[in-house]
Amino acid sequence: MDKVFDKDRALEMGLMSGASVAFGVFDGVHLGHRFLIDQAISTAHETGGRSVALTFDIDPDERFHADRLKKLMTNQERFEALSQTGVDAVVVLPFTPEFSSQGPRDFLESTFGGCVPAYLHVGSNFRFGRRASGNVDDLAYWGKDCGVEVMAHDLKSADGGPISATRIRCLLQEAHITQANDLLGRPYSFSAQVVAGRGEGADMGFATANLMLEDMRRVIPDGVYGSYVYVDGIRYKCAMSMGVAPSFENASAICEAHILDFHDDIYGATIRVEPVHFINHLIKFESLDVLIPTVQGYIAWARENL
Repeated sequence: MDKVFDKDRALEMGLMSGASVAFGVFDGVHLGHRFLIDQAISTAHETGGRSVALTFDIDPDERFHADRLKKLMTNQERFEALSQTGVDAVVVLPFTPEFSSQGPRDFLESTFGGCVPAYLHVGSNFRFGRRASGNVDDLAYWGKDCGVEVMAHDLKSADGGPISATRIRCLLQEAHITQANDLLGRPYSFSAQVVAGRGEGADMGFATANLMLEDMRRVIPDGVYGSYVYVDGIRYKCAMSMGVAPSFENASAICEAHILDFHDDIYGATIRVEPVHFINHLIKFESLDVLIPTVQGYIAWARENL
C-alpha cells in the first residue's frame, strides 16, 4: 500500500502534475479497467512521466444507491489491487457530499488543484460532477483549456459485450462464476472475519467458519458452493453456504464455510473465500437424518471435484 496516497498528500507531492492518469471507480479492477490503466502506463512510458490510477475512497453508489449496490471488492482491496497494476501511484479522492455536489468544472479543479496531468484516460461513458452532469465532452473542453490531453476509450469487449463491473456482477448474481472470472481476469473472492457461530455444525461432525457480510458484498446468490478458502495464505478445499441457514431458527451467519482437513481455531481471523462451483440451493431440512448426509455429500463433492 506504499503506492497509495490521499488527495492532499498527492497534491502536496505534485504526483499528478504532468502525469498520465487513469480515472475511474475501478470496482473489481477487472480486465476492462486493466486495459484503461495500461493505456495510462503506456503514455507515461512514452513521455517519461509518472503513471497514476485516480479513484475515490468509496464507490459513489455507496452514497447514492447503497440499498441496491453490490460490490466486487472492499475499498481497501480495490486500492491494493490498483497498486499492483504497475502504476507508479494510486491517488484516492474523498467522495464527500461537498465534493460530489460540485459542478463539473469545479469538480475537476478541486480534483487536480492546479497539478494537471499531461494525459487523462477515461472510459467513453465517464460521468462526473453534481448529478453526474459532466461527460467526456466537458472533460475535453476543460483539458483543452488546461493543456491536458483527454483520451476517452471504448470499453474493452469480450464474448460480444463490454467488460464492465455491472456485467460481472450480473454474472455472479446468476452464479455464472467461471464466466465472471474470465472478465475479472482472476478468481472472484471475498474476505471477512470469522465470528462465533451456533456450534451445531461441530456437534454434527462438520464445524464451520462463520462469516458476516454486508448486504452490498453479497454478490453471489444464496446457495451451497464448492470453494477454496485461504487462511494465512494457504489454500484449502471448502464446502461453503451463502445465506442464512433455513433449518436453524437461531441462525445468523451469512456465510458458513466447512474447511476440509482443517482444525485450527481461527476465531477473529480474516479469511478469503473463493467460490468455484454452485452445488445447490439452500434447503430447509425436516430432520437431522436428512440434513447430515446431504451436507456430507456437499463436502464429498468439494473433496472430489476441487
